[in-house]
Amino acid sequence: MRVRRPVRSAILCSALAFPALAGDPPKASAAALRDEVLATERAFAKTMADRDHSAFVSFLASETVFFSGEKPLRGAVAVAAWWKKYYVGKEAPFSWEPALVEVLDSGTLALSTGPVRDPAGKETGTFTSIWRREGPGTWRIVFDKGNPVCPKEP
Repeated sequence: MRVRRPVRSAILCSALAFPALAGDPPKASAAALRDEVLATERAFAKTMADRDHSAFVSFLASETVFFSGEKPLRGAVAVAAWWKKYYVGKEAPFSWEPALVEVLDSGTLALSTGPVRDPAGKETGTFTSIWRREGPGTWRIVFDKGNPVCPKEP
């Protein structure tokens, strides 16, 4: 089928005047991206409270690296297997929540960090996670590292 020149010109002009019609999604604001990562981190932490290992695994990027144990765990399969022990039993052995989130200007990577608490609520450490945006509203964790809480000065 041949498109006549005036019709072709009208289609091209519309695509140039309205980028959304050409398939370019609008760029999310830094605040909106931070909110997405905060919500993702909270949902990730909720998997522990809910004792839902399958949900935990759904947040892992396939090439994730977790600094758990003596050496880094590489890949979602290894991380899922190592963390399975934390999802056994009725009570969660710890909890975490984001206190700070920063997102790159490109909107492709984010850092979240915050406290880790024991079942009684005592802060026992901190976590730092790096998240990769894999699509609108979809973030997967690519790096995770926990550290013990630093002792307070006397």
